[in-house]
Amino acid sequence: MTQTFDSYKDNYRDVVQSSIDFSGLEHDFFMRAKARVLFEAIAARPHLGAPETLDYLDVGCGVGSFHPLVVGRFAQVSGCDVSGESVEKATAANAEVVYRAYDGKRLPYDDGRFDVLTTICVVHHVPPAEWTAFFAELRRVLKPGGIACVIEHNPFNPLTRLAVARCPFDEDAVLLAPRRARGLFAGAGFSAVTTRQFLFLPWENGPALAAERALAWLPFGAQYLAVAEA
Repeated sequence: MTQTFDSYKDNYRDVVQSSIDFSGLEHDFFMRAKARVLFEAIAARPHLGAPETLDYLDVGCGVGSFHPLVVGRFAQVSGCDVSGESVEKATAANAEVVYRAYDGKRLPYDDGRFDVLTTICVVHHVPPAEWTAFFAELRRVLKPGGIACVIEHNPFNPLTRLAVARCPFDEDAVLLAPRRARGLFAGAGFSAVTTRQFLFLPWENGPALAAERALAWLPFGAQYLAVAEA
């Protein structure tokens, strides 16, 4: 996996865009949707406090394309990835973010370090035999009461499956169903696990976003967010 993503460090966005061109939507549209559901998840958990007081980690951050949407909204933004070359690219693009490369086994942070973490379209690249250990690592680096947010492709959405099939670095992907994500969280000792679907509609105006929230319980969104407390 490391070599695969090293080889895409310079054209990652273009490759992703080519896999979703059939939708007529830009890659940034999907990034903004992910940021929205992340901050809505934080707002729904007032015990966390305001985002600007929280330390945030993005596990499997790649070239850091998500981070312009969150820099300045958290106290600190950190990212790590198994692709050292992608980390170098991310560092050059996002000077405010603290990046580290890691070995794909143990996250390079102390226990209880972060308030919030995400892993965005990453688990489907982790071999299923390693999913249990991966979720245990997510919990290890979170503070008590902190939250882990897993954003994944919905395997029950046919357009999502088409996008995955069109993406060359998703060739060996094993999509994680929401029910399995909930089970992995529970097995790692997380609590208060919730899931919501999103990306039902190709718009982001007020009425469309209201409809997205109303539809969040349906299992047909292009992607889903699973949240759990450490």
